[in-house]
This record gives sequence, structure tokens and C-alpha cells, in this order.
Amino acid sequence: MSALQAKTAAVTGGASGIGRASVDALVEAGARVAVIDRDAQALQGLVDAHGGAVVPVVIDLLDPADCATLLPKVLDVLGHLDIFHANAGIYVGGDLVDASGEAIDRMLNLNVNVVMKNVRDVLTHMIERGTGDVIVTSSLAAHFPTPWEPVYASSKWAINCFVQTTRRQVFTHGIRVGSVSPGPVVSALLADWEPERLQAARDEGSLMEPSDVADTIVFMLTRPRHVTIRDVVMLPTNFDL
Repeated sequence: MSALQAKTAAVTGGASGIGRASVDALVEAGARVAVIDRDAQALQGLVDAHGGAVVPVVIDLLDPADCATLLPKVLDVLGHLDIFHANAGIYVGGDLVDASGEAIDRMLNLNVNVVMKNVRDVLTHMIERGTGDVIVTSSLAAHFPTPWEPVYASSKWAINCFVQTTRRQVFTHGIRVGSVSPGPVVSALLADWEPERLQAARDEGSLMEPSDVADTIVFMLTRPRHVTIRDVVMLPTNFDL
């Protein structure tokens, strides 16, 4: 039997990057997955790849009214929810003085506020059932002050605190809460890198693939229920080159 056979899962931002890799890994492990994203075309690509193991759920998480429909829509297609991977996020890098107020608001809304609201809603269902797993995509930037991305790093520091405090509130309900904090991953966050720079970083081993993160998520989810992996910090072996 597959490790997550008969489990249900939902992944936000699941149409690309780490989210897409998480969906692939969860399906391979036996789960049925509701994939939440605003890109309907990309979601259809996941359905084409995985068939009935994947259920597309089109939601714009930055629209408050639409965001509030996440749990009802997921329960409508899955019946119940065992695993929630709060993955959706965006990036603002560079000097703080160069960041627009609109970009800061948008990033903090998606990276922090939406995560908190989604997890809050999901926890009401999991508490009622007396079991569940919540995993949040954080970042290596949550663990040391990163001078080249103060806005993004601050959002992940907030999420790191949120994960640790929320876990302490709900563990007595049989719910595990943890985060995975990857270093540089080949994803949309590196979209502004020149192809030559991206390839050179891959060649020297200073980047990870989304599948590396997804494998770690499945590891976290498949520990015995009496074991919680609260934080995993992962980085390319040659990160410091």
C-alpha cells in the first residue's frame, strides 16, 4: 500500500513550482489532491497528468471573498481533508527603498494573511475530526536576516512564528503543524535570473529542484502520528559557494 493511500490533501499555489511538485509527490504516495490555484489552464494540465487523483479548484486567494470559499470547495470535492499544504506565495526582493507599497501589501497579504486565514479555516474541520496535518512552505530566509530581501524574509519570519505557535494550540487535537524552509529552488521566484546564471547555479550545485522539497514534505507526512517534524531547513549542499 502507498504511504498516503486513501488520504485527501489540498495544496495552494499547486499549479507550478514547489506546489506542483508537492501535488505530484502526494499523488504518487497515494493521496487524492485538491489543487488550488487561480490559473485554470495550468490546473487542467495537472488533471491531464494525474486524472481523477487530482481535482482542480480555481480560487484567487488575494480576493477575500474567493479566499473564504477554500474549505467549502475542498470539502465539496473531497468530502473531508487530511492534509493541507499552504504553499502559495510571492516574492519581493532587493532594497526596501525600491519596493512599492502595492508590492509590499500584495506580498504580505498572500504570504502571511492568506496563510493564516486558510489554516484557520482548515483547522476548524480538522479539530472536529480529531486529526490532520498542516504544512506551510516557509523559507531559509525565515532563519537568518537576509540583507537582499528584507520584505520577503520578514514575511517568512512571521510564518515561522505562526507555525510554531499554532502547533502548540492544536497538537492536543491530534493535528500536526510544521513548515519546510528551503533555500534557493528552481521556481518562479528565480524568473528574473538570466538563463546562463540559472544553469551555472544548477551546474555548481547551489540550487535545489522543487521535487527535492516535495520529497521532504512526504517524509514529514509519513512519520508515525506520535512524531511531529515541526521544521525542516533544507539548502543546496553548495549553497555557500
